[in-house]
Amino acid sequence: MSETEASVPRRRATVRPAPPGTAPPSIAWLVAWTAVGVVAGLGIVVGLGAVEAAGGQDVFLGVTAAVPATAVGVAAVCYLAAAATGRRWMGWAVLPVASALPALQYAGVPRWASFGVVGLGLLAYGLARHRPATGTQAAAMVGYYGVAVAATALPPRVGLVVAALALGAHVAWDVVHYRRDVVVPRSLTVFCLGLDVTAAALCVAFAVAA
Repeated sequence: MSETEASVPRRRATVRPAPPGTAPPSIAWLVAWTAVGVVAGLGIVVGLGAVEAAGGQDVFLGVTAAVPATAVGVAAVCYLAAAATGRRWMGWAVLPVASALPALQYAGVPRWASFGVVGLGLLAYGLARHRPATGTQAAAMVGYYGVAVAATALPPRVGLVVAALALGAHVAWDVVHYRRDVVVPRSLTVFCLGLDVTAAALCVAFAVAA
């Protein structure tokens, strides 16, 4: 080895340390996002119930199984969009679009079909881009949304309860993603948790009280 080579320090291959973990959210932060989710849950039940009632659904003040099923579909699409693109913020970005999908029913497209087509499109995109979380989120959508949609074919009271329970069960999915801090922003998981619990509880209450 020459003196020049000896005088130049060798660069050793190093592994960059993982970025420090995100600090746990404050209580105020959790309460704020939960409150936003609760308000959204109230809005979904009252708003979609009014739409269903205007369409001739006079049972349970228009709150049928289609109401919680729609909420499940919106949540599932948001999670799947974030997974398929590999961009956590896409969960929030897609929320307005997913919420507008039910409007396609006025063009003759059933709600389940609009959510299904979007879900398949996101699945295909995510798999083509080799996004590892895509398959898991797609399977979750089939499970949660599939049960909720199937509930719409049941007798009204039973269907409403089953679809509401499917929405309530989605809380577990929210909690898992909040604790692991993966796929979607934590703010979205907390928002969804408040929405899921509120909407599901109201739908069960409508079914029991009616």
